[in-house]
Amino acid sequence: MTVMTAPFAPVTISELPPSTRFSLRTADPAAVSAGLGLELSSKIGVRAAADGRTALCLGPGEWLIEAPETQTPALTATFSGLEARLPLSAVEVSDREITLALSGPAVLDLLATGCPRDLAKLAVGSGCRTLFDTVQVVLTREAEDRLHLTVWRSFAPHIRALLDIAARELAAGL
Repeated sequence: MTVMTAPFAPVTISELPPSTRFSLRTADPAAVSAGLGLELSSKIGVRAAADGRTALCLGPGEWLIEAPETQTPALTATFSGLEARLPLSAVEVSDREITLALSGPAVLDLLATGCPRDLAKLAVGSGCRTLFDTVQVVLTREAEDRLHLTVWRSFAPHIRALLDIAARELAAGL
């Protein structure tokens, strides 16, 4: 695990440890919910959590499932069992993405430097797929002053550089 931080007040940026991630598509979220032990909402942006797992609805019939790495075998087995009786696609994308934790009183200002959405309207506990600069990211609102930004690993250096520049500018009052 690589932990990088940018302690530029008024924001902190750090890379979170790896987690297990699955891109899930199904037309029967209720049946999958029962198998996962996690309620899959059909409302875009709603995130459910149970037993260390989360399910964020990203679009019609699409969810991002996240869990600690230790749950990879259990989730893989669960999805294999569900696929045997339900039409669904569950693709492990754990190594494709990294997540940055962004926190501090200016976190919304930091994200406003590259994100066109009004993130002040994003409720705590919810999430969205959006753009930062020209890169697709997934943002989840963990607290009023803390968000997680998940980005494809190949774009992470670009996003990290932009966030570091913006954090320095915010700290300097520019």
